[in-house]
Amino acid sequence: MTDDDPTPALLFDGPTVTVSESGRSVTLTPNRLYLYRDEEQEPAVEGVALLDADGLVMLDFPSSWDDVELREPAASGTIPLEDVRKRPGPQVRAVLAGRAPGWRRVSDRPSRRLTGRRKAIVVCAAILGAAVMAYLLSSGLWFAWRGLSVFGRIILDVIDVKWLAVAFSPALLVVRPVAGWIRRRKAGKGAILMSAGGPYLTVDHAEYLLVHHGDVVVARLRTGPSRRQAFSLLLYRYESLTGLFVLDMDGRALHHIPGRWSAENANRFAERHDLLLSVHRIDRSEYLDLVRSVQDASP
Repeated sequence: MTDDDPTPALLFDGPTVTVSESGRSVTLTPNRLYLYRDEEQEPAVEGVALLDADGLVMLDFPSSWDDVELREPAASGTIPLEDVRKRPGPQVRAVLAGRAPGWRRVSDRPSRRLTGRRKAIVVCAAILGAAVMAYLLSSGLWFAWRGLSVFGRIILDVIDVKWLAVAFSPALLVVRPVAGWIRRRKAGKGAILMSAGGPYLTVDHAEYLLVHHGDVVVARLRTGPSRRQAFSLLLYRYESLTGLFVLDMDGRALHHIPGRWSAENANRFAERHDLLLSVHRIDRSEYLDLVRSVQDASP
């Protein structure tokens, strides 16, 4: 693999692992490798994580792995391998959400950024597509648009220029910004609680706290002043890490969502839905206690 090779890789050398990505590399000394698969998600998520001595994730590498690649260093006795692919999803997610300071996630798919020219083409194609769709709809030719849309997607799949797909789905040009504006407005009123680029929380009929990831509800917790019911929220900072724990009335962690959260919006959300809120720094001991005892997570 050359320095210009954009494909990430793990290179083993005794007790160390060098992670190469897009010409850059970092060397880590993990306590063990954590080979996981979560089939409860759609689609299923699999990969390998590098854990430190406390079981915190130093690096998460979601990808499909050949057992031989990981069992060789384990067989040599340098880095143990923990295969948890048959464990329940909540246990796996709870471990993956427990991040170590300096945590990072590597993707096996290099990101494709649009240049200024391509962005202009995408916008123009979307506007043109919207105009064509409006004309066909006003003329009662809905099926013609559907046929054109299907044909366009087939062509795009063949020639691998999916960044032009927006031309055949022009509604996305308007729907996504509007949906984002609506969510931000709801967050400002305390109706929902959003993280920066990740899951968000809502309360359903004042009975269940729902954790959403996009349009999918990934967790459903009954609210109330009882054990194993969502009673309070903890926004924490531990060194460089931030996130949110959902706790029951005894302070037991029910759900963990690492990421950045607005304390102001969290306060509005908690007041509106009769939840307690704590916002403070925690030390390593507190963080480990919460991470190790949490029932589920959204890593």
